[in-house]
Amino acid sequence: MRRRRAVASAVGAAAILGAAALAVPSAAGASSVTTARNAVAAASSWGRAIPVPGLRALNQGQHAVVRWVSCASAGNCAAGGNYRDRLGHGQAFVVSEKNGRWSRAIQVPGLATLNKGEQSRVISISCPSAGNCAAGGYYRDRSRDYQSFVVNEQNGVWGRAIEVPGLGALNTAGKGELSSVSCASAGNCAAGGYYGTRLGTRGFIVNERNGRWGQAIAVPGLTTLTAGGLSEVTSVSCALRRYCAVGGHYGYQGQKPLEGFVATEQNGVWGQAIEVPGLGALNRGGVAGVRSVSCASAGNCAAVGGYADSHGRRQGFVASEQSGVWGKAIEVPGLSALSKGRRGAGTSSVSCASAGNCAAVGGYVDGHGHAQGFLVSKRHGVWGRAIEVPGLGALNTGGAAGVVSVSCASAGNCAAGGRYVNGHGHAQGFLVSERQGVWGRAIKVPGLGALNTGGDAGVRSVSCASPWACVAGGYYAVRTRHLHYQGFFSLS
Repeated sequence: MRRRRAVASAVGAAAILGAAALAVPSAAGASSVTTARNAVAAASSWGRAIPVPGLRALNQGQHAVVRWVSCASAGNCAAGGNYRDRLGHGQAFVVSEKNGRWSRAIQVPGLATLNKGEQSRVISISCPSAGNCAAGGYYRDRSRDYQSFVVNEQNGVWGRAIEVPGLGALNTAGKGELSSVSCASAGNCAAGGYYGTRLGTRGFIVNERNGRWGQAIAVPGLTTLTAGGLSEVTSVSCALRRYCAVGGHYGYQGQKPLEGFVATEQNGVWGQAIEVPGLGALNRGGVAGVRSVSCASAGNCAAVGGYADSHGRRQGFVASEQSGVWGKAIEVPGLSALSKGRRGAGTSSVSCASAGNCAAVGGYVDGHGHAQGFLVSKRHGVWGRAIEVPGLGALNTGGAAGVVSVSCASAGNCAAGGRYVNGHGHAQGFLVSERQGVWGRAIKVPGLGALNTGGDAGVRSVSCASPWACVAGGYYAVRTRHLHYQGFFSLS
């Protein structure tokens, strides 16, 4: 459901996360993630899945997915993704919610002018306040080269998409993609991704200041780390107007190993990228990377991802920044106990509600060789032990599950989602909520079964504006003569 990535295609994001991470289509005495002994998720807390308004009319090529959701406040959100038009061409869409009412999905304004190669997609979106968002992704130009774009919503109106300024001059090999965008306030955002050169790919960052996007630059210091090799920014998080962090992976020229990096912006100046402290010692198998970064406040962030041990087995890690200093990466506490030594695991998403209070999610392979989903929480600066998602085992009778997205509105109040496979071999989407530090039981997305007649569905993104107001987005399949895919929302 996604084109082959140019960055490190020999290993890819799935390899970095481990076999358990299903993307679709150290602390002795640390407290564990809290779960209620008889935790029961209130199904009524999540509404019935609904098709994205207006998307079916756009999606004449019958292949649509919601890839990212962002909520600024309860009832004020935006989402984006991709669909195929009647000619089978890939197009990007955005859709907004205002005061609890969703508008109709629209093709990203202005992108048709850029997307002459007829392949585009919204990959990431961020809404710092109601009616004010930024989104980004990629398109294919007239020369069939892949380029990156950004588009802004201001006061509820989406503007025209533009190529990321300055990136065209850098992207000489035509292998570009914007992977992540994050906004601290309206008109003050940062984004990152990669571009191509004759020697490989390079991670880039670009800032928006007071509503104006600046020139894209290569992440400072990455060339030194890579010795001319490959790199990519996979995640961006901005805590304040002039304080952001990015994470990703890089590889050495002419060598196989991939390592994870982080870089931070302070007072509007990007510092040098550094290898995630301690990750090299864990990554004996030479395949590591940061998949997600979240900053609760300036100098207080978390980064998660995966690595390979000396036997080549995948594992998940967490790393924390405190008061501007990144600590050593550690294996996700308790994850090896869940995987029974198989170490087929990876951490896919992290969300920090306040300094020292975060939640991270991912997947692992258990002792029976089945893929499962896990949750792990950080409380008052200490990571607890990972647990299997409560109740997911009962749903996941097909043995293929993973958590791909988590969002925390406040400390101890989060929501997460992903997919699992039932005993009939059908993929379904699930949601799980945490209230006041207690994770409830995972539930199948209400109403999604009736839509998912093709037996292939999943949650791709979750965003919580408050403890009781979250939105999940994803995809489902409809069976006619052929499978075709549509996007959905579920609201709590």
